Amino acid sequence: MPEGPEIRRAADQVQHALQGRRLIQVAFGLDHLTACAKPLEGHCVSSVDTWGKAMLTRFDNGMTLYTHNQLYGRWYVGDADLNPRTDRKLRAAFRTEQTAALLYSASTIELLTPQLLKQHPFLSKLGPDVLHTSTATEQIIQQLMGISFRKRQLGYLLTDQTCLAGLGNYLRCETLFDAQLSPTLRPVDCSDQQLERLAQSLLTLTRQSYTSSGITNDISLAKHLIEQGTPFEQARFYVFRRNGLPCYRCGQPIEKIKHSSQTCYICRTCQTHGE
Repeated sequence: MPEGPEIRRAADQVQHALQGRRLIQVAFGLDHLTACAKPLEGHCVSSVDTWGKAMLTRFDNGMTLYTHNQLYGRWYVGDADLNPRTDRKLRAAFRTEQTAALLYSASTIELLTPQLLKQHPFLSKLGPDVLHTSTATEQIIQQLMGISFRKRQLGYLLTDQTCLAGLGNYLRCETLFDAQLSPTLRPVDCSDQQLERLAQSLLTLTRQSYTSSGITNDISLAKHLIEQGTPFEQARFYVFRRNGLPCYRCGQPIEKIKHSSQTCYICRTCQTHGE
């Protein structure tokens, strides 16, 4: 499933294609939205924001399109005559005189008034977005040590969107490794130094993944590995999907374990259990 950095990059593309341009054709592929398409024609997209894994396309008439790609959703962006060859189901289409942005296979699409947006049952419960520049380490630590979260294992907590928004499995694995913490630790078990290290890793790696198109490994090392012929999917990560391969820090094999019903990748040598 795309995580916060991937959704933000998609939002950047949609915003670049549509912002400030008059919509000449709007279509929705879901019955409950069909009647909403025509009233949007003639209007412009004013901005495209993200909150965690949710994308918010805002129109100049005050309406906001909330979309969540889940596992299969995908945006295609291009010229006005864009017509991708795909078996995916078209969910939303926006065309201007020069450009087009088409959303396929997304499972969650809603057109919301400002009041409905403010009261939305999913969006209103999201925690701070680790990708937002306004989110700081102190805010992350405060969330982790909140009464609802402090006694839950990090391996579960870091994918709970009500705690911190935008994280998924690869960012969970990568930030825990970078912070040298086991997924079995709880925030209450961590020292102040460990919490500070985790918060900084969450901010740094998430933002690095956004700016580097998915690299959470050390940037210089990843580039060197790619130049030497290492596949991008191995070079981009510290531990994620690298089970059996040597840790880039200590050389011991990366392990694949089950945690919180998800596959988790760890280095038992580098990731402490709290000692």
